[in-house]
Formats: sequence, structure tokens, C-alpha cells
Amino acid sequence: MNDFGMSGDDLEQMYQEVILEAARDPHGKESFAPDLASEDGAATGDSTIRASHEYCTPGESHQFNPTCGDEATVHVEVSDAEPHRIERLVWDGHGCSISQASLSVMVDLCAGKTVDEAMDLFRDFHELMESRGAGLNDDAKEEKLEDAVVFQGVSKYPMRIKCALLGWEGMRDSVAKALAAK
Repeated sequence: MNDFGMSGDDLEQMYQEVILEAARDPHGKESFAPDLASEDGAATGDSTIRASHEYCTPGESHQFNPTCGDEATVHVEVSDAEPHRIERLVWDGHGCSISQASLSVMVDLCAGKTVDEAMDLFRDFHELMESRGAGLNDDAKEEKLEDAVVFQGVSKYPMRIKCALLGWEGMRDSVAKALAAK
């Protein structure tokens, strides 16, 4: 049993459900930039973003995991008023089911939150990914992570941690760029 009172089997079943749901209906996935691989920059119908960092606008970050080819561009819009709030959080890209599900869960958790709350969630998720499968020693942090806690099992596999963190790193970078542009 983990701190949530779930057995390893229950956590594994919940993980599979989150992955399957994200594959069927990824939250926050939206085609918002042209396919820059085409000559004229016009969209080719492929929603995969191939924008490199120089094409990203303020509030966007392009992330690439060379280990498995996961790629995502994360776009964030933050409010002008303080405390700054994440008003829009969307992404586009492609990759393994872990990266896609993690991006979807990240949108569910962070959209609408203040920047400070979203950065707290980023740190908690990062700590979970560093736990090597042990989870967090803080029930309140695990409860805040909601469905993201199912990625605890991913943290046992160092090669897969980058997959789970891809979108979260993009969100952090996007928020920093959005705030710097204000």
C-alpha cells in the first residue's frame, strides 16, 4: 500500500486508465502553429509541431526528448494582474503514451492556477519523478498531484522520466517567457 491507501496493482490500473484516456482524448492538445518543415510554412494537416526554439513566441517553449523522439510545444498565456494566473495552457506534439498522458494531466492540473501554484505542482511532480518509484513522503503533495501521482511507477525507469517531464519542463519555460514579456 502507498500513502493513498492504494496497492501497487490499484496504482497500476489507475495508471493504465489515465494513459488510455489521454490517448483517446488528450486534454489541451491543440494545433496552434504551422508545420515549419513545409516550404511555405502553411499547415499540412499534420498537427505535429516542428518549430525550433527560434520560432517560439513569448509564452511558448519547444521541448524534444532525443532518447525516444518525444516532441512538444507548450503555449501559456498568463494574466496581467497579480498574482499572475495561467489563463491558457495548450500543447501540440507527438510522442510516446507517457509523454502525451503527462502533458494531458499537466493541463488538467495547472490551467487556471496561479503561476506560483503551477510552479509548486511542477516541483512536486519533478520530486515524484526523482523518487525512483517510492512516491512522495508528503500526503498533501501527493493529493495535490491528483492523477499525476500515477506516474510514480514511471520514476522507476530513468529512461522514461524524461518522457513524463517533457511537457512540465515546457510549461515552466513557457511561463518564464510569458512573464518576461510582460
